Amino acid sequence: MSSVVAVSSGLVLAVSKEHEINFVYAALTYIGVICLHASIDLLNDYWDYKRGIDTKTLRTKYSGGTGVLPDKLLAPSRVYVVGLILLFLGALIGTYFAFMRGIMVVFILGFAIVAVYFYSSDIVNFGLGEFFVAIKGAFIVVGSYYVQTGTMGLPAVYLGTIVGILSAAVLIVNSFPDFDADRSSGRRTLVILFGKPRTAKVFKALVVCPYILIVCGIFLGYFKFYSLLSLVSLPLAINVVKRTNTFYMQTDCLLSVMRETLLYSRATSVALTLSLLL
Repeated sequence: MSSVVAVSSGLVLAVSKEHEINFVYAALTYIGVICLHASIDLLNDYWDYKRGIDTKTLRTKYSGGTGVLPDKLLAPSRVYVVGLILLFLGALIGTYFAFMRGIMVVFILGFAIVAVYFYSSDIVNFGLGEFFVAIKGAFIVVGSYYVQTGTMGLPAVYLGTIVGILSAAVLIVNSFPDFDADRSSGRRTLVILFGKPRTAKVFKALVVCPYILIVCGIFLGYFKFYSLLSLVSLPLAINVVKRTNTFYMQTDCLLSVMRETLLYSRATSVALTLSLLL
């Protein structure tokens, strides 16, 4: 869902600037990004199972993996192969755009392939998982915009930064229940590197940051006045921030904050995207 919203943001921004859209390119962009997103999910399930993380962590609706491999619903080798096939399909579509649009797509595609394949096996071991997720969200927006317009623009980078921050916020809060399992298996998420109290403060700042950037973006001319529509998610953000300092101490409260953070992220992204069409 997050990747689909990111693609939509880039496409809508392109339409608002160019007043036209290449529907074939748009469809291929959605297909390619969905393939890459599904690939990283499958490979993440595979590596978490191989490392024993999914058998130790508290599985929730928002974290802890899908449970497909621990419950033996599918063979690990099959999940891994399907993940690689989807990665290949996404890379194939990206290669087509590289020929059509040039070197910038090559750079974005190279990042995507490395991030998808090595995310769960290596990147998270260095404490870079949240950073890569933020960059991934930004690159999807920028790439979707670039494929349509053939140009790089500060508004696309600015919008991508907001979308990336929203994605990173969701990942951070979802990593709290996996703290013990991740640490025992060699993962280094932000919550493991900084500790729960400090990470909670970082998380609070990330929740507030998109609103500041959106308001500044209006004054900079990147967005329209209608972009204040994204404040529709403010009640959720306020509720999340209020409970940030203690939410990780209580399981019921943690699940509630995870749910509200996801809703806040989606509502903000969708509202901001729709505002560009007004």
